Amino acid sequence: MMLLRETADFALAVELRQGTATIGEIYAFISGLYFRGKMAYADAFAAPPEGIPAAAIIVPGLGLIPPDTVFNCDQLRAIGSVPVDEETEVFSAPLLRDAASLNDRAGLNCEYVLLGSIATEKYSRSLLKVFGERLLFPAEFLGRGDMSRGGLMLRCARSGNELSYIAVQGAVRHGRRPPKLEPWRK
Repeated sequence: MMLLRETADFALAVELRQGTATIGEIYAFISGLYFRGKMAYADAFAAPPEGIPAAAIIVPGLGLIPPDTVFNCDQLRAIGSVPVDEETEVFSAPLLRDAASLNDRAGLNCEYVLLGSIATEKYSRSLLKVFGERLLFPAEFLGRGDMSRGGLMLRCARSGNELSYIAVQGAVRHGRRPPKLEPWRK
C-alpha cells in the first residue's frame, strides 16, 4: 500500500510513520470520495447527545473509533490483517463491545445512522444486535454504490439538505439503481 511505503514523502505517509495521522485522514485517503462524504455528512448533520461523539468509524479489530484517533504504521498493518466478517470474533467482539458502551452512555432514545454499506450484513448484523430498530440508514442509499453514496453525502453536506432515514431492521437493502448524480459545479 502506497501509504505504508517507507519512501513515500507525501504529508499523510510521513504523519503515519510519525504516529500523528488520524484514522479519519487515513480512511479518507484509502476510500477517497466515499469516506470524505461520510465525514462531511456527519459533520453537517450529527446531533449526538451531550458527551457522545458525533461520529465513530468501524475499525476492524478495534471496534468503534473516533475519527480523530491517531494511528501509526503498525496499527494500520494490524487492522489490515483482521477479517471483516461478523462471524469472526476478532472483528465482531470489539464492535459489539463499543456499540453496547455507546448505547449505555447515549440512552435508549438515541438513534444511530449507519453511513456505511447496508447491503451486506458485515456491519449491520452486529450493530442491530445492540441498537435494534434505532439503527437507521439513508433511504437514498438504496441502489447506490460507494462512490455515488459519497458524492450524495458531500452534496447534502454542502447544500444543507439532510437525507431521510429508515430503519435497517426489516428494510429492503437492495434497490434499483437511481439516476446518476448531476456533476458537481462549484
